[in-house]
Parts: sequence; C-alpha cells; structure tokens
Amino acid sequence: MANHQSAKKRIRQIQKRRLHNKYYAKTARNAVKTLRGTSEKEAAQELLPKVASMLDKLAKKNIIHKNKAANLKSKLTKHVNTL
Repeated sequence: MANHQSAKKRIRQIQKRRLHNKYYAKTARNAVKTLRGTSEKEAAQELLPKVASMLDKLAKKNIIHKNKAANLKSKLTKHVNTL
C-alpha cells in the first residue's frame, strides 16, 4: 500500500488513464470487427479510412504498439481489396 501522498495520487492517475486507454482500445477493436464482418465493398471502403485513423491515433499515444497498428491496417486493406 502506498504511504506517500504523491504515490496515492499516482495510483489515482494510473487508474483513470487505464480506464481511458481501455475504452479507446475496445472501441477500435469493435471497429475492426465491424469492418471484418462487412461484406459490401462500398461500405468497407468507406469504413477503412476511419478505422485506420483510429489505429494510428492509438499507436501514436502508445495504447497499442505501432507495428500492431500497421499489421492490422495491412490485413484490413487486403480484406477490403478482396471483396
């Protein structure tokens, strides 16, 4: 258990940041799942830039690794092109 005031504050900050990061990561995962489940090419092409932007923002803020974002974007682009 934390004894110093600064350590207690740091714990509060970490919990708040963790919830924030968890929310945005989950939102991006749902967007990726939606894009993968889309069977119409026009709808998928419309959704792809939004999902790619979301992944780039998460990678920029270190919520997900930049290589993971790149891999996901690559796979999603391949998926949309094969539709």
